Amino acid sequence: MDQLPDLVRLHGDPEIARYLSASGEPWSQAQAEAALAGWVELFETCQLGKLRVTRKSDGVLIGRAGYGVYPRTGEPELGYALFGEHHGQGYATEAASALRDWIFAETEHNHFIGFADTRNEPSLAVLRRIGMVPTHLETEPGGLVCQFHVYNRPRAHD
Repeated sequence: MDQLPDLVRLHGDPEIARYLSASGEPWSQAQAEAALAGWVELFETCQLGKLRVTRKSDGVLIGRAGYGVYPRTGEPELGYALFGEHHGQGYATEAASALRDWIFAETEHNHFIGFADTRNEPSLAVLRRIGMVPTHLETEPGGLVCQFHVYNRPRAHD
């Protein structure tokens, strides 16, 4: 799995990891292996998963984005993480917008959710910029407080 070193590098960065779990601890190689295996299985069973995000101009890997399934509800969950040097350049919004459009064009899902640590204002801003609506705060296992958002399938115009 040639993606593994990149995933360890991304989720092993303390500045990235601090918002992605209650512990805020960087991922180990074993954690990255388990996540990658889970994402492959998710794609095989649900046709959802995480994708590598590369910059169009030069093909440089800038992060990952895609859908998981939120375990408490079974809803599609939008998620993204970019290397720090690519923050603030619109890439997360571009990826999230493309994924928003894709899920309704290519699947039967009626909505998807997204959430972020309440301290992660840039990620919360991405969710708002793509049109997601805040719904509620929820405390994840381990104590991470997240702001949840939803995006409902647009109604067809008559």
